[in-house]
Amino acid sequence: MQNKYFKLFLKTSGIVFLLLVVALAVHIYIVTRPKPLDKTQLAIARIDFKQSISPKDSLSITQWLYQQKGVQYVLCNPTSSITVFGFYPAQINANDVVTSLTKTLHYQAQRHIPTVEELNSGCPIIVATTGAKLYNYLKSRLN
Repeated sequence: MQNKYFKLFLKTSGIVFLLLVVALAVHIYIVTRPKPLDKTQLAIARIDFKQSISPKDSLSITQWLYQQKGVQYVLCNPTSSITVFGFYPAQINANDVVTSLTKTLHYQAQRHIPTVEELNSGCPIIVATTGAKLYNYLKSRLN
């Protein structure tokens, strides 16, 4: 009698376990599948200037980028000669924006495309400061 209930318990537990594994697999698929580009999806891009820019240059770059269709926000740092802008990829291409910026405003600039290492190590938008380098060094040593 006990053996019968034990087998029923194992059978039921196995079925429940398989159903949970299937539910987990379906959840992982739904969450990680590539989604089509929509109008509300926002992306960011970084532009590195090859020459130093003044605060006045920074203002003109910011104003020019805000005039572009699909650009949502702009952050221009004259100290590091880096500009970061948020845009809607469904409306505008970041490479086209950078090309147009260099032709229109006559700056030497290029879009920063992060490497796989940069993507794995943290935010590719932030310039690697001494503190960030020290943090990454200690992190790699402690792991």
